[in-house]
Amino acid sequence: MKIVLANPRGFCAGVNMAIECLDEVIRNFGANVFVYHEIVHNKYVVDRFTRQGVTFVDRIADVPEEAILLYSAHGVSPEIRQQAKARRLHTIDATCPLVTKVHMEAIRYARRGYHIVLVGHEGHDEVIGTMGEAPESITLVDSPAEVDKLEFPAGADIAYLTQTTLSVQEAGRVIEQLKRRFPQIESPPKEDICYATTNRQEAVAAMAPDADVVLVLGSQNSSNSQRLAEIGRDCDTPAYLIDGAHELNPEWFTECATVLVTAGASAPEVVVEECIDWLVERYAADVEHVTIREEHVNFPLPKELRELQGKI
Repeated sequence: MKIVLANPRGFCAGVNMAIECLDEVIRNFGANVFVYHEIVHNKYVVDRFTRQGVTFVDRIADVPEEAILLYSAHGVSPEIRQQAKARRLHTIDATCPLVTKVHMEAIRYARRGYHIVLVGHEGHDEVIGTMGEAPESITLVDSPAEVDKLEFPAGADIAYLTQTTLSVQEAGRVIEQLKRRFPQIESPPKEDICYATTNRQEAVAAMAPDADVVLVLGSQNSSNSQRLAEIGRDCDTPAYLIDGAHELNPEWFTECATVLVTAGASAPEVVVEECIDWLVERYAADVEHVTIREEHVNFPLPKELRELQGKI
């Protein structure tokens, strides 16, 4: 067996920043801290912090007054920020800057009187946060069929934005239909789908056709990880989204010569290594590293973290 290890894979700059931020908070203030939603969509990461004593909440009301609260990498709505302020919480914003960019675009378009069509998946934390910036001005769609149902007056001021973790091809089909139906529609100066999502998808699309099995390390609630598995299947290659080696099934590898291994943007490298070890032990597999693109993006820790260090 040959294992093809895709590069780039795993943590993106936004996930790195959010996890490093929470680690730093624990080092400075102890583990009695709270995070609104999961810090990133990965079970291994969330379980690690939970074991350290971090509490993840879905309601601001569940956070004790004046406690330390982190906003997750996926961002939050203004309503959540107001609720946190009312409880006098010490908040640290670990939102990925690329998600913040989409929030700011939504605010700018709404202030100019535009109606915004947001391409994304209903219920995703990032989508909820973005729509919260201008709820009266945003309509969510996730397919060309939903675009066909939109009704706007002729010549209306319309713009589109996208969730940062979508499939590039999936989003492209929706955007193409938006432009066909509404030729006047405006788009952000730079696309919203993040560099890491795009790079990981390109790697899988390039390598999956030559593989017998695709393994994607990531959690089921990770949108970008789900897209990687879908791309593998679109290449007519069996693709499995798993959290770690404990979910591997020997039946997947019957008469399998080549396994492509990648990881979503919120999956840590340790779970990749455990899967590689599992395959090497059982099949004497050789590992080949294939890189399609270099990444050198880093985001600084939130300024609120530095400010809080001076207060508490």
